[in-house]
Amino acid sequence: MQQLRFLCIEDDALNRRVLSDMLNVAGGDSHECVSGEEGLAELDTGDFDCILVDLRMPGMDGHTVIERIRSRRDAKSRLPIVVITAEGSGPATARCLRSGADRILRKPVVMDELFQCIGAVLGARATVVV
Repeated sequence: MQQLRFLCIEDDALNRRVLSDMLNVAGGDSHECVSGEEGLAELDTGDFDCILVDLRMPGMDGHTVIERIRSRRDAKSRLPIVVITAEGSGPATARCLRSGADRILRKPVVMDELFQCIGAVLGARATVVV
């Protein structure tokens, strides 16, 4: 079975480490980026199955990252995107979905919820005929 590759865009070192450790437990390969700009550059050169992105980051925020990914003119524009955020308001959730996020997970992230969310977005993408 092929190992799933994740692009984790998160400015907080502890949050990056926790996400990476959780993904590694499930046999995933995670590539960590500390900013939106770095994440977009990594997406240009790497192959990933799913993107995890924080909303609040210095410089480019998560909404902008998502919008830039969705505006690409290649297959990477359709990669599943999961927002990881401490924001819990209805307007914040609505904005994430308008930006193009597939799902939103609230911090602190619980391993079972992370795996269920990833399974749901990857399963939904697998059923789409391109």
